[in-house]
Parts: sequence; structure tokens; C-alpha cells
Amino acid sequence: QVQLVESGGGLVQAGGSLRLSCAASGRTLSRMGWFRQAPGKEREFVATITWSGGGTYYAESVKGRFTISRDLAKNTVFLQMNSLIPEDTAVYLCAGAKSGVLTRNAYDMDYWGNGTLVTVSS
Repeated sequence: QVQLVESGGGLVQAGGSLRLSCAASGRTLSRMGWFRQAPGKEREFVATITWSGGGTYYAESVKGRFTISRDLAKNTVFLQMNSLIPEDTAVYLCAGAKSGVLTRNAYDMDYWGNGTLVTVSS
């Protein structure tokens, strides 16, 4: 069984930064990702990274502002979010996949955390 636990969410002003963490335990996964879901909207892909090679893939809306990274020793994935805007307000969910193929699809992820809330005020 895999457990994914997110942390680091909170309230920040527009232009500010936050760093989200996702600690993984259980079986070895090939890829991790971040998704987000705003109230009344569908779940949206944010970024993904492979555990072994560190290959990454970003949504256009966050490219250049967000950076996904991983710490192999700590089994933890991070999402550094800079230049935050109110449209980034959402619950951010960490996800893990058994496949290492870089995709943006939520249905390709096998495990999910409960999410952490990020609120960006204007």
C-alpha cells in the first residue's frame, strides 16, 4: 500500500511563494505528480517528475513559475511555487504512478494524497 501525505499549503499574497511537500511511503513508484482542484472546477494537471531520472513535465499555466523536484533519500517530492496569482488558489493533490511515462492525465496516476489547500489573495 502507498501513502502520500502533502504539507506546506497556506494563505499567501499574490506575488508570493510557497513550497509544497509530499512524503511517500510503501511500494516503490516510478513517477510523482501534482494536480490541483479549485472549487467548482475539474482536477487540473500541474507538474510531474520521474523518480529515477528526474524528468519533468509542466502545465503551460505554471511553466516558469513552479518547479517540481524530488529527494530520493527522503522519498519526498516538492513543488516550489513562485509568483503566485489568485488563479492558483486550489487544493493541491500529490499523486503517484507505477508507470514512468510522463503524462498529464489524472487517470494515469494510481495513488493520491488527500490534498493541501493553497489560497492566494489579491
